[in-house]
Amino acid sequence: MFIVSFKLNRRKILVTVLIVLLGILLAVSMFVKAKDVKIFNTLQTEEFAFYFTGIKTNTDRVEFLKQFGWVVQEDTIEIIEIQIPEEFDQVYANYNAIQKEIGLDLTKYRGKRVKRYTYKVLNYPIEVQGEVRANLLVYKNKVIAGDIMTTYMQGFMHSLLYKVKDGA
Repeated sequence: MFIVSFKLNRRKILVTVLIVLLGILLAVSMFVKAKDVKIFNTLQTEEFAFYFTGIKTNTDRVEFLKQFGWVVQEDTIEIIEIQIPEEFDQVYANYNAIQKEIGLDLTKYRGKRVKRYTYKVLNYPIEVQGEVRANLLVYKNKVIAGDIMTTYMQGFMHSLLYKVKDGA
């Protein structure tokens, strides 16, 4: 028969618990930072993963849109700085609902100044009146929102996920 005894003081226990908690926090933060948004196609069992960070240049933005299937004119139509309002009116609430379709949420960016980049979409799969455009809102090299819309008065706006038909 063996008897083992340990002499622990409160300080050693506290330090051990803190080290374990820091390790857990570090592991969780690495998982959250490395996580790209994954979207499940509800009609099929396909899973899509999109990246939203590291968007520094015009080429990065064009490539970002390509991952959704959009082909755009290389040059931007417009680059403007906008401020996300502190309180969302119905327009921003509806726009944020579109963003949530792809796992984004503008509520984290309330009051922040962001840049909006607008591109002409060249491969919209159906013929529509007006020009079709892609808008990206970028904050600190991260796309925080995006949409596809038309300039036609009775046009449309939808998320970046609109499925492009084969070869269109």
